[in-house]
This record gives sequence, structure tokens and C-alpha cells, in this order.
Amino acid sequence: MINLKITVGIPAFNEEKNIASIIQKLSQVADTVIVCNDGSSDDTGKIAENLGAVVINHPRNLGYGEAIHSLFLKARELDCDMLVTLDSDGQHRIEDVLPVSEPIIKNQADLVIGSRFLNGNQKNIPKYRKVGIKIITKLANVSLYESITDSQSGFRAYGKNVLSEITPLEKGMGVSNEILIKSNKKGFKISEVPIVVSYEGDTSTQNPVSHGVSVIMTTLKFISIEHPLKFYGIPGLLFFTLGLIFSILTIQGFTETRQILLSTAIIGVGTIIFGTVLLMTSIILYSIVNLIRENSSK
Repeated sequence: MINLKITVGIPAFNEEKNIASIIQKLSQVADTVIVCNDGSSDDTGKIAENLGAVVINHPRNLGYGEAIHSLFLKARELDCDMLVTLDSDGQHRIEDVLPVSEPIIKNQADLVIGSRFLNGNQKNIPKYRKVGIKIITKLANVSLYESITDSQSGFRAYGKNVLSEITPLEKGMGVSNEILIKSNKKGFKISEVPIVVSYEGDTSTQNPVSHGVSVIMTTLKFISIEHPLKFYGIPGLLFFTLGLIFSILTIQGFTETRQILLSTAIIGVGTIIFGTVLLMTSIILYSIVNLIRENSSK
């Protein structure tokens, strides 16, 4: 087993009430702590600096995705062996850092997710969050070789190869699925370990509706790029077939009654056109994506 140093990255926005205790506890298990002070208006950054953390200061609040982006770049700059990310709101247990890191230390995985849905730990999750997380995770699994249970967990460990080859670009909460989809494309091994999360006091400040919409839109964007034939082609074929059926019904009706049923004809022509557009889009996007991949591999 290789002796890897553990670096913990924390995205933080106005968390002066929690950041000190988190960093103090992390000092017992982490070799380095990096705090991304995402434009806080309180003393989050100053407290972290006084406690010896490496602090990245954003001039204004740029969002969770930008904070993760900055943490990746700083970890790469510091040549870290691994990066463990966790939230700054006190929901995550510090004692889970080592279990989440272990598969990377043992060279069993490249990316490890601390899952809230293993070993019955989901009992602590509010019902509305549980439903939303499961829907988003099922959507993410469309683009993954192996299914996971918690695509939205911010408690993760990234190996050095992931840090060096993946650059998160999404500015919002969709960054979690972006990293998973990109890592899957690179062939990195993704695994999960169970964690326990505290939701006392509802510490999350993220609106669940905007969070869900942001993540779903990001996931759909990456699925459409990675699997254009499935994303556009299958619906296109279905619409085209439906249009043919309505067109045939229109012709049969005209043959029997010498009258054109306008509503059926419009549906038939409309769905054929829409289906054709989707099929052409799938072929064009598939060709462009493969051309880009071929050029980037040269």
C-alpha cells in the first residue's frame, strides 16, 4: 500500500461559524487543507488562514462549480497525491475522510464517492432531497459504465490522475455530474463507500428547485454530447415512425371518404419533420464529436 498524503479541499461561502472547527478536526487526519473562500462577506477566509489552511480567495461569490474548479487547480499546483472534498456547513463527518480516501490509497479506485445511500444511511435524508438525488443519479447513470447510488455527494476523493486530467468547467451544482461523466469517459475507476450526513438545522442554503434544474440541465448537456445517437436518434426515430403512422391514417381516410382529416395530417407531417430534424442532429453531432476526438488523440 502506497503512503499517500491526504489533501482536503473545502468550498466555503460565509461559513465563519463552522470553518474553524472543521479545519481543527481535519488537522488530525489531513496533511494539507485547502479552503476556497468563495467571495464570503464574513471572516471565513481570515479564520482559515489563521488556522494554517491554504486559502483561495474569490473576489465575489462565483458558485459551487467555480469553487471546485479552483480547488482542482490548486491541488494540481501543489502536486497533491489526492484531493478529498467535503462541505463547509458541518454536514459531513471528519471521521469519514479516511474511509473515503482508502480505495485510492490502496489503488482500488481513481474517484471515490461518499454515498448517503449505502448501509441504510439514507434514513437521515429529508424525503424531498432523497427523491431529487435519486432522480438525478438515475439520469447520471445513463452515461456511466457502472451504476452509482449518489451522484450528488460533495464528499469525494480524487486520485492524482483524475486531478491531472479532469478540469471542471460547470459553474453551478452540475459540476458533480460533469466530473463523473468526464471521469467515466477517461476510463477512471469510480467506487463508493458509505457515509453518514447530518441534516440537523437544514444547513443547506441551496434552493432545491434551482439546484435540481441546474444539475439536470448539465447532465442532459453532457449525455447529449457523449451519446448523441441515443439522445437525439432514438426520439427522432420514434417521432418519425409516429409521423408515418398518422400519414398513413390520413391517406387511408382520404381513400375511403375523399376528405382529408386536417388534424391527423398536420400531426403526421409535423412529427415526420421533427423526427427528421432529430435524426439529422444525432448524425451531425455524432460526426462532429468523433472528429474532435480523433484530432485530439493525434
